[in-house]
Amino acid sequence: MTATNETKTWIITGASSGLGLALAEAALAAGEQVVGTARRVDRFDGLRARYGDRLLAVAHDVGDTAGAAAVVVQRALEAFGHVDVLVNNAGGGQVGVAEEITDAALRAMLDQHLFGPAAYVRAVLPHLRQRRSGAIVQMSSQGGRMSFPAVGSYSAGKFALEGWSEALAGEVAPFGVRVLIVEPSRFRTAFNAAGVLRTAQRSADYDESTGAVRANMAEADGIQEGDPARAARVIRDVLDTPDAPLRLPLGAEAVRNLTRAYRRALDDVEKWAAVSESADFPGLPPAIRAF
Repeated sequence: MTATNETKTWIITGASSGLGLALAEAALAAGEQVVGTARRVDRFDGLRARYGDRLLAVAHDVGDTAGAAAVVVQRALEAFGHVDVLVNNAGGGQVGVAEEITDAALRAMLDQHLFGPAAYVRAVLPHLRQRRSGAIVQMSSQGGRMSFPAVGSYSAGKFALEGWSEALAGEVAPFGVRVLIVEPSRFRTAFNAAGVLRTAQRSADYDESTGAVRANMAEADGIQEGDPARAARVIRDVLDTPDAPLRLPLGAEAVRNLTRAYRRALDDVEKWAAVSESADFPGLPPAIRAF
């Protein structure tokens, strides 16, 4: 991923906890350099004590799209001279049915999971294009390819991120820049913790369809199957693999759930193919595709 033998430099948003912290730890332990963002830089005190100047901690809220370039990417280039990997990791979950989620709450998910990452990509891409190398890691979710009751607002942001990133991958490939969309299942982080997982004001009318989901989301805290340290190693290994996929389900649950979702979707396409195809003008040759 690096154009020379320079020490690799990472920008990792939301690097003070969860999978972001695990990736930062792995990079620093390997002798690499990390620009980590969080709302509170004091949360990096432990990493800075161990790794010194190879960690640049920057206070930044991913919702501040202007700050991605002016605050974070510019400081990374000033401190280390180059960037090799951008990891858009910052974000959080939200539980609530469509009727409970306000416009502001829905926009918050889009700000965190689409507009924030997009701002970072725009800020770092001129540098990566000039170097003709690098990688962009978009931390999505199994909820970025499938959804279920009470997590629609969260999935809306992740679905949008995945569609945007799929197009991005084709746009930047000629410049030697790779895109990896990571789709984790449940990992043992604070994602499900009380006070971290956002919860809309509950309507009892939806208890039958969402009660079990709400309970499961809360009860998962501390017993998630995924190991963040192992996840970080997998992501690093895949980034160094020449034939890496565009999408990487992460964790056994993600593999099971996404396999089932893809098969169900394909079954529906095949079952209704004749009905779908009947909407075309009859007798015309297939249209010429531009892609």
